[in-house]
Amino acid sequence: MVNRLLNKLILLLFCGLLILPVTARAGQECRASFINPVTDIRWDAMFPVEIAGIEIKGPSNLPDPDKINAIICLCRRGNNVVLGVTVSYWNPSRIIETTKVPYCFSTIGGVEIQSPEPGTKQGSVNTNTPYTKQNAHWYVFPVWHILDLFVDIPCVPTEGFDLAYITEIDPTWNNDLVGFLLNPEALLFGNPVAQLACIADSVSATAWKPLDPLFWCMGSWGSSYPLTGGISEANYIKANAGLAARMVYKMNREALHWDTAVDYCGAVITPIWIKSHYKMHVLKPVRSEPMFIGRPSIIWETGKNPPFGTSQNAPDNFSWMLFQRVKCCLGKMF
Repeated sequence: MVNRLLNKLILLLFCGLLILPVTARAGQECRASFINPVTDIRWDAMFPVEIAGIEIKGPSNLPDPDKINAIICLCRRGNNVVLGVTVSYWNPSRIIETTKVPYCFSTIGGVEIQSPEPGTKQGSVNTNTPYTKQNAHWYVFPVWHILDLFVDIPCVPTEGFDLAYITEIDPTWNNDLVGFLLNPEALLFGNPVAQLACIADSVSATAWKPLDPLFWCMGSWGSSYPLTGGISEANYIKANAGLAARMVYKMNREALHWDTAVDYCGAVITPIWIKSHYKMHVLKPVRSEPMFIGRPSIIWETGKNPPFGTSQNAPDNFSWMLFQRVKCCLGKMF
């Protein structure tokens, strides 16, 4: 009897030794294919397009958050004046990575840099708390210029590819107390009443678009605050969506990203983000549909993070394609 129990115990330990390394590698591996702008991006997300008050809807069922309601525009550019027609569209121009593995850059083929502090900055999820923590990277990724399309149209911003921000070296992302310096107003919204209002934002993001006056909410993705890498969410995919959205807010707060949909005469700084001016979709591990910030993950998350990844992409390291709305005055300069 004792021998049989010992044999079963040894067998269980042996099976555990076989399984544990595989599980650990699956969640800590930096493996990804290089992004293909032609096939990986959901091009239907650039619609609707509006030209001189005429809306072209395209295949996307996501609406414009607000119409320009003007046909002719007049803008000052230095000592000159531009007289033209109004234009709006959705520009795929940024990529956000939310990664479990520190210094893992899945967008550019799974490049991994040796951490100067091995064993630290590792992403994690705690289902008991619940709490999820990830690293984030911000790419300037001007798709139109990369593909050499529409480069002579003034309404397409002229930019170059750049890995512009990584949070592994940012104390405001890795420490909630230090991050408080960026968002002291978080104290005003850390209460049940303020968070209860996020239900309305979640419903609106599902049926139409997020509610911009509720800037402290990210719909069903949780609270916008604090602007750090830890979020009170155990659903791993939804948590990463929330952290990607927080990164958008953080870049706006630090004036490292300007809003191109407030004024058709030029981009402006928005320390309080206007979240309806952005939509995104998962690029990796598995591409998703385009969505506004806060759209319930139960609608779009199925199969987007397979336990052992795909043949090319490891699990738990996400890339998000960010579309930002552009309003522009297209015309002749005098």
